[in-house]
Amino acid sequence: MSPFRGSAVFTESWQNFDFALEDGVATVTFSRPDKLNALTFDVYADLRDLLGELPHRGDVRVLVLTGEGRGFCSGGDVEEIIGELQKMSAGELLDFTRMSGAVVKAMREAPLPIVAAVNGVAAGAGAVLALAADLRLVARSAKFAFLFTRVGLAGADMGAAYLLPRLVGLGKATELLLLGDEVDAEGAAAIGLATRVVDDDELPAAANDLARSLAKGPALAHATTKVLLTRELDMSLGDAIEMEALAQALLMKSDDFGEFYAAWTEGRSPAWTGR
Repeated sequence: MSPFRGSAVFTESWQNFDFALEDGVATVTFSRPDKLNALTFDVYADLRDLLGELPHRGDVRVLVLTGEGRGFCSGGDVEEIIGELQKMSAGELLDFTRMSGAVVKAMREAPLPIVAAVNGVAAGAGAVLALAADLRLVARSAKFAFLFTRVGLAGADMGAAYLLPRLVGLGKATELLLLGDEVDAEGAAAIGLATRVVDDDELPAAANDLARSLAKGPALAHATTKVLLTRELDMSLGDAIEMEALAQALLMKSDDFGEFYAAWTEGRSPAWTGR
């Protein structure tokens, strides 16, 4: 448990999605299968708040995002979000768009690996949540679609126009965000949007294996790698090399680096502590 947190207790139960924690792996399961796990205002708010808590708990090393039923997340609920947005003032709309963007910002800045296990449709905001994860395990039935222009909004939403070109290149990102075309699992793998494609019935086990492998590994090294990947996106090469030199020098004083050397000299596997 972090010694630098306040007196408030951590939230163990969330009303707007299922949350589980076991052996360092936190799992968020979007739980509106009848709506293909469409997002509501409350889901956004809870996800933002959860992501704010997780880095400070001390017992979480990996986060897995997935969906119940035949969909990962179909984006914003047409009735519960899009319909309600029609009634809002400009100030209220800005509050909402900043809240949805805050979820993606928290995902990218969280110093722990995030795995999206994409089962079925990932559309609109659901596609962006998968995009914001560090690794995407994708079922063969999965489909991605950045649908924002299809509803009359900019394809640049929740950081999509920042993240997607860096993952798949500007040309392909322009095509996906302008046209809103659907991309199947194999197509996602071909352009680098999917980390790995697995059979549908193998997805839960594959996600669990990957998450547990990360959770058992050197957590401080994983966290530092993710932080540097995020921060260096907008740095010059010289600044990036200096940032990496500072970080690497610090990690050379870590318990895990010392443990690696001890394990190597003793002919055994390292017992990582994440410190």
